[in-house]
Amino acid sequence: MEITLNGESKKIESEVTLDRLLDLFSLPRQRVAIELNRTVVRRNDWPETTVNEGDRIEIVHFVGGG
Repeated sequence: MEITLNGESKKIESEVTLDRLLDLFSLPRQRVAIELNRTVVRRNDWPETTVNEGDRIEIVHFVGGG
């Protein structure tokens, strides 16, 4: 199926959770927020939140600075 991840079209397997999506793209879990269709998803909900065809996902990494 096709989704939009951080503004880029990506093809992924079906029945993927947000938690699994991080694994598929080798993304870290620390200091990360996930937005699914313009709604931030709580970290505790990642394992149960399924990605669907056409979903728009933004994964934001937080970095420190001064």
